[in-house]
Amino acid sequence: MFISRSFMAILVLLSATSIPRQVAAFTRSRHLNYFVTHSSARFMSTIASNYQSVLERIEKATPPTSQSVRLVAVSKTKPLEDLQAAYNAGCRVFGENYAQELVAKVPEMPDDCFWHYIGALQSNKVNAIVKAVVPASRLTIETVSSVKLAQKLNAAVADGERLNVMVQINTSGEDTKSGVEPSEATDLCRFIVNECPQLQLTGLMTIGAVGELSCFDVLRQCRETVQTALGLKQTLELSMGMSGDFEEAIAAGATNVRVGSTIFGERDYSNDK
Repeated sequence: MFISRSFMAILVLLSATSIPRQVAAFTRSRHLNYFVTHSSARFMSTIASNYQSVLERIEKATPPTSQSVRLVAVSKTKPLEDLQAAYNAGCRVFGENYAQELVAKVPEMPDDCFWHYIGALQSNKVNAIVKAVVPASRLTIETVSSVKLAQKLNAAVADGERLNVMVQINTSGEDTKSGVEPSEATDLCRFIVNECPQLQLTGLMTIGAVGELSCFDVLRQCRETVQTALGLKQTLELSMGMSGDFEEAIAAGATNVRVGSTIFGERDYSNDK
């Protein structure tokens, strides 16, 4: 924080005179409030600029013959003010990793926002998440990786509504990554399509290994296998690519990219949920 020498001199003078300390405190407070307000405005402007920059990069990376690519602004650990800045810049799709964060943010944001849940989802959090977003069509769960979770989600959705889901696939083979094995993807997708009437299978999702672009090819191949086996008429989406590789993911066929730090800046995980 920059405070001019002349301002500091005034504060010292005020403190040394008989003028009540409240006056000095008030003067200091006004100066600091001015600084904080204008710093905040500059930061909000940065988020808007970053968001537009990412949109431009997506447009350049998207082949002319490809379908449009959806940008999911990953806002996990970020305060509402940051989401509002992105919203004012035109963002309508936000991604969250933590159930309690999504539940808290949804009612504070406009009703034309869409939400993608991209974190590991525990069964005991399903009802809270599904009930937080109304109608259910404004919510997409990208991390369905078991029959049990699909059943829980299906049971939580109100009659007459459908919840969008994606099947998460472990394309890297890493033990630290969630998702079904590529060889198991078809069976899980078939279960969702045939046994979960409240769910709408919209695509496949992966969190590939860092620097391993082959993971994108694996997901694309999984889509071809699933669509052929199930005879699906619609083309399943591919959610892959993050801040460090979303352009490469688009080149490999991504229709959904999850970008966070490039828009909102680095994250603070000190209060990790």
